Amino acid sequence: MQNSFFKAIENKTGVSMEDLFTLANAISYADFTDEKQVRKIVKKVGRLANKPVSKELEDELTKSILQSGNSLSLKDIEKLL
Repeated sequence: MQNSFFKAIENKTGVSMEDLFTLANAISYADFTDEKQVRKIVKKVGRLANKPVSKELEDELTKSILQSGNSLSLKDIEKLL
């Protein structure tokens, strides 16, 4: 049952569960006051979402995240993109 659940998510999103778990783990342990880590996460989310992230958008998202200093969920990052 659990396997079919993950397959359904993969089919709907086009993103492997392994990639999602890797991203979730990175977000869970990320230091959202570290610009380098924040930029890495923004780029990874863009790649997984198959959405291009221009330098300007990356700068804007990074600045916004650094200013808040809070951890983010995948949903929060998705809204930003």
